[in-house]
Amino acid sequence: DIPLQFPMTASLLSAAYALAGRTAEALPLLDQMLERLATGRRMLQHALVITELSEACLLVGRVDEASALAARLLELSHTPTGHGYQAHVCRLLGEVVRRREPPGIDQAATHYRQALALAEELGMRPLQAHCHLGLGTLYGRMGLVQQARADLTAAIALYRVMDMTCWLPQAEAAL
Repeated sequence: DIPLQFPMTASLLSAAYALAGRTAEALPLLDQMLERLATGRRMLQHALVITELSEACLLVGRVDEASALAARLLELSHTPTGHGYQAHVCRLLGEVVRRREPPGIDQAATHYRQALALAEELGMRPLQAHCHLGLGTLYGRMGLVQQARADLTAAIALYRVMDMTCWLPQAEAAL
């Protein structure tokens, strides 16, 4: 019942539910937030809200909505304080393109590499790990075994050192 905090809380919670595989609980929050965004009203932590909603959409398989949100985030990231969001949006765009049928493999790799370069520059280690996981998965799909192994190994190492055990099984399975 705190309207000012609802968008951020709902977007984070929908992403957490989606990540935990609790899609039935994620979808109502996600739909409510997408409706709220459609009104065009700005909100606290607007870029963070859109980042989390885009991630949640990807996790529940709503690639087109994730793509539209990533495009909005790209617009928001072109501000003096939006550099970190540029890194996030590049990874999200890589994920979107990788999940399309047919996947845009070269375009996805370019997005991931852009995100990784920005994440390294800004010291965003969790994002670096996610980029390596995305690249490794992409390279594996392309049959580029050595490149896939290098990126997946880097992702696993980063996840372990940061104790981010949620993504370890996915990265290890891909390896």
